[in-house]
Amino acid sequence: MVQYDYHHLPHVKVQTKSKRTLWITLILTLCFTLLEIVGGFLSNSLALLSDSAHMASDVLALGLSMVALYLATRPPNKTFTFGYLRFEIIASFLNGLTLAVIAVGIFIEGIQRFIHPEHINFRLMLTIASIGLLVNLILTIVLSRSTKEEENLNVKSALWHFIGDLLSSIGVIISAIVIYFTDFYFFDPFISMVIGAIIFIGGAKIIRESYLILMDSVPEKFDLEKIRADIHRVEGVEDVHDMHLWAISSDHYSLTAHVFVNENIQPLCIILAINEMLEKKYGIKHTTIQIEHASLHHHGEYGKQFLRRKLEN
Repeated sequence: MVQYDYHHLPHVKVQTKSKRTLWITLILTLCFTLLEIVGGFLSNSLALLSDSAHMASDVLALGLSMVALYLATRPPNKTFTFGYLRFEIIASFLNGLTLAVIAVGIFIEGIQRFIHPEHINFRLMLTIASIGLLVNLILTIVLSRSTKEEENLNVKSALWHFIGDLLSSIGVIISAIVIYFTDFYFFDPFISMVIGAIIFIGGAKIIRESYLILMDSVPEKFDLEKIRADIHRVEGVEDVHDMHLWAISSDHYSLTAHVFVNENIQPLCIILAINEMLEKKYGIKHTTIQIEHASLHHHGEYGKQFLRRKLEN
């Protein structure tokens, strides 16, 4: 029976710290979300309801993040040869999209409240917002520490959620105090729209980052032309083309390249030298280097120009 290798490199992502952090965050968030939803309806505060909607999206986001973390530990197979790492990015994209949709909903409701102001129970609003401030502050600190210990786009997206929640809680408290001293009830929808703007910015950032990975774009931390030049400097390499570099997940990178080489140098030595340079200098471990000869491999006009330059030199 023929055996196939789908795991010559570890296309899995075991993150114990991130998993534990997300479980704690998920449980606390779920409990407070239920409290805030009830409080928002009882106090009739749009700012509080906006914050509870954001918290509800946090529960969804954290749930997706947990699924992504568990899938990331599954090994590659004949269908998913890169494993399930990419689901981390899909979950992040959905999280960012959820944030953006919620922000738009908050804006629409805020405009309606400006047109038709409603009475608000500021005492209940202030009490729940104060509890929310404490909860969100704790969770933001916990998630912030986790992102410093383990690279994970899902934890980063969750952190953005809770930074927005923290600012939301502060905004709700300010709104309650202003309403108490001035009776300016329009301040409640105004604060909710500020919260919505913050949520939208965070969502847009996550959408952009995950979109770039899903589109297999070159990660921003790398300069493709600089890497190309470094490969070209390896002894025996005469030309580098058809080069691609992309991220499978937030910290797993793959690179492929075709190289014309000097016929007098052992090709395997050239491949080993390129792989060693890429891993040591750039941390890129998953590489596929195809050795070619311009006179044997058809490259159209590109190959003809290379041969002409070679003859001229």
